[in-house]
Amino acid sequence: MLRALTRFAVLALLAGSAASAEPSAPSQLGLRSTVEKLVSFGTRHTLSSESDPARGIGAARRWVEAEFRAIGAACNACLTIALPETMVSGDRLPMATRIVDVIAIQRGSERPDEVVIVQGHIDSRVSDVMDAVKDAPGANDDGSGTALVLEAARLLSQRKFPTTIIYAVLSGEEQGLYGGKLLADYARAQGWTVKAVLNNDIVGNTRGSDGLVDDKTVRVFSEGPRGDGDEGYRAAQRRYGGENDSPSRNLSRYVAGIAAGDPRGLMVRQVWRADRMGRGGDHLPFEEMGYPAIRFTVGVENYDHQHQDLRSENGVKFGDTVEQMDFAYLAKVTRLNVAVLGALANAPMPPPVSLSAAVSTDSTLKWKHTVGTGMYRIYRRATDAAAWGRPFDGLLLLSGLVPRLGDEHSRTFKGLRGDDWIFGVSAMSYDGHEGPISSAFPGGQFAPLKP
Repeated sequence: MLRALTRFAVLALLAGSAASAEPSAPSQLGLRSTVEKLVSFGTRHTLSSESDPARGIGAARRWVEAEFRAIGAACNACLTIALPETMVSGDRLPMATRIVDVIAIQRGSERPDEVVIVQGHIDSRVSDVMDAVKDAPGANDDGSGTALVLEAARLLSQRKFPTTIIYAVLSGEEQGLYGGKLLADYARAQGWTVKAVLNNDIVGNTRGSDGLVDDKTVRVFSEGPRGDGDEGYRAAQRRYGGENDSPSRNLSRYVAGIAAGDPRGLMVRQVWRADRMGRGGDHLPFEEMGYPAIRFTVGVENYDHQHQDLRSENGVKFGDTVEQMDFAYLAKVTRLNVAVLGALANAPMPPPVSLSAAVSTDSTLKWKHTVGTGMYRIYRRATDAAAWGRPFDGLLLLSGLVPRLGDEHSRTFKGLRGDDWIFGVSAMSYDGHEGPISSAFPGGQFAPLKP
């Protein structure tokens, strides 16, 4: 049941969403050329040379910056380049080391502080994580992610969005996720409202080290309980539920829904873990600060071709080289990222939602208004269901009575017992762009638990 306006207006609003979902076509040749250029720097180890003009992390970063500037020039200076940096030391950085991220900012026309981030890391390594001398091609890990970010910038910079897209190439991942932490800190210092972080790390191969081939799916990892939760949050979650409804988990569901609508693309295999077993990526520092973040990675990893010295043993080649990659597959992962980025950059922020249903036969949803919203969709799913399905109710706002940020909406559903259902609300723009669903649980909001 939709409240207000005419049936024609409702149909026009819903039609806008479908029309906007068509993604652009990434270039396989362009992706390959970028990866080959990154490999040509010999090593991009975090401890390698910053000053050598042709070899090492410094030369690679300068080349990426130049690429961003060229992309910006082609879109009438639509990109602002920033180089956040910090000095760090740690177990894998025995001396104070300069960490620099290279980011390009495509500012939104209406809400420039509302951002979505797409990122990959530029640094590489061999078998010994401390070896900054040997050739470390880093073609797939993570030349593939860096190439995806640059290609996304080329495609999306030709369009305009109400909110901001950040294209980020990070340093220091292999030495301790330092580039991710640097960018998360930078986002908070800038006062950005981070709607989503799409981390792409190892997204360019289809053959596993056991010979298994999977060129049809991409894995998306998302945390369950929030990384920024405290004892109060954990107590509330035990009391009311929500272990499977963090904003990152709902972002993963959103990506899977977009992928399902593209018959030429990849299927998303959601992996309900923060990352692969015993391992990590640059989305984790964002989750620890309370920002929704997910990791894209290949359907099957090839451990012979990541974190390995270049060599052959018993007829088996080791090393992360261009020859082991599948650029048709990388183009599909890029296509999916571009579609998701476009959808998120056009959509309003998901609203904070709460539910009153304890010891009652009814359920009352309340949510706060988010700027740019023309319609809210209300969802429910059984407590043991993995996906949301279709909306079962909604609220269409009258264009002449636009609420203010923070104004509250509510709906009461008679005979729907909160014990039996999980509820959520999404926000849709006036031209039909729908964002992810925000769950009506403690910690379901797409914002840090502590501002």
